[in-house]
Amino acid sequence: MRKPLGALTKNVAIYGAGDVAVSVINLLLLPIFLRYLSQEDYGALALLIGVEALSKILFRFGLDGAFMRFYFERKDEQERAQLTSTICLFLLCVSGLMATVGLFSSGAIAGHLFSEFPDRYVTALRFVIMNTFLLTFTFIPFQVMRLRGEATTYAAVMLGRSVLTTVLRLVLIVWLGWGVTGLTAADLIVTLVLLPILWPWTGPLLRGRFSRDDLAASLRFGLPRLPHGLVQQTFDAGNKYLFNQFAPLAQLGVYQLATTLGQSLKYFLSAFETGWAPFYYETSREPGAQVTFSKVTTYGVAVLTLLVAGLSAIAADLVRLAPENYAGAAALVPIIALGIAFQGVYLLTSIGLNLTLKTKFYPISAMIAAAVGLGSGWVLMPLYGATGAAVAFLLSYVALSLVAGVFARRYYPMRYETGRLVRVVVAGVLAAGAGLALPAMSPVTGVLVRGILTTGVFGGLLWVGGFLRPTERALLQQLVNGGWSRRSALRAEPPSRDTLQ
Repeated sequence: MRKPLGALTKNVAIYGAGDVAVSVINLLLLPIFLRYLSQEDYGALALLIGVEALSKILFRFGLDGAFMRFYFERKDEQERAQLTSTICLFLLCVSGLMATVGLFSSGAIAGHLFSEFPDRYVTALRFVIMNTFLLTFTFIPFQVMRLRGEATTYAAVMLGRSVLTTVLRLVLIVWLGWGVTGLTAADLIVTLVLLPILWPWTGPLLRGRFSRDDLAASLRFGLPRLPHGLVQQTFDAGNKYLFNQFAPLAQLGVYQLATTLGQSLKYFLSAFETGWAPFYYETSREPGAQVTFSKVTTYGVAVLTLLVAGLSAIAADLVRLAPENYAGAAALVPIIALGIAFQGVYLLTSIGLNLTLKTKFYPISAMIAAAVGLGSGWVLMPLYGATGAAVAFLLSYVALSLVAGVFARRYYPMRYETGRLVRVVVAGVLAAGAGLALPAMSPVTGVLVRGILTTGVFGGLLWVGGFLRPTERALLQQLVNGGWSRRSALRAEPPSRDTLQ
């Protein structure tokens, strides 16, 4: 068990290294961007992000997941090339038509979304549509890297992409003063640079071969995920659109800042998900796979809990780095972060639907969750404003993780480590409280001190509370003392099924 878990941890660390480094830089640059973007601009950005998220799903038809699923089953490169060529040709024709319609309709769409400023953000909207269409064809090379185990290359490309995007945004927003249009233009320019770089992973798999059977199988797998993905985006994009019906763009800008900070947990989730899908497809073929998945769930929830606790403790300090008119975002960050944590729980507990090909339950789960989120938002937003929007966002992901988890366990039974999960949650609450209890200090100092204290309290409580099993505790002590070796790891006795609580 330790070997596959070690491989997953290594891949997550490599996949996430670039994103984490750049996310820290972007977090430090956020106060600069906020001084060059008005609150209305930042509110408009929230809606543009929603357009991008929905367009990304529409343009891909769920075929990115199908490619990952069926690539493993193709016996040789010729069959894989046929699968790839079929998917790309279909997307080029159908998604290209959709993108063209979107560009011709951009004026009307902008007038509806940005009714306060109907002409200000049309160009930015067009850049978003063009960029999202081009990004449709990047999932092939990135997934090929993942499937071939080229984690370092993947991370290097993603790091370069993120750095270039950051630099261009600074030039276009700060130096040239292009505002939101500059931000979306930077994304489009980087995508145009990225496509030829990725060609060595895409080109060999494009041989002009089209298979109706491959397309039919891919669409059967992917299309049930399309409504699921679209509905799931209503948790965020639909939530912001609904809030904009009750509040002006300036208030949506405050909510967007809280979302930006709270959703920083997605950097971990993105890295984890990148390594998670290949891992669970491969591990599912091995004996004791469910025990491994249960252990990964425990560790995953522990990491998510620590991140939520730490972010909750430093939220006020982070918001103080922004202009004063964004102060209201601080109270919303923990709520948004907790919602993202439940998204992580959903990723961990719903894999049984993929492994058993019961993907039809994804849209059912998402529709129920969307109904909970939008329904509660319709009630809460007029009464509580941005706080109501944040709570509705949280309720969406709570419902999604619960419903999808129930369906998944019906077809792929799992026994989770309940006792250890309870200890994790209790430790997280107490650690966040310890960080918040510290007196006021400068923002940068507060982030460092509260972050270190929260992490220390969380780890200490888990250690004292008996979270780690004897074998895990021994391995951790060896790592701390520098005495770990492959031989000692092999001698350590793995936990048995009977130890699962």
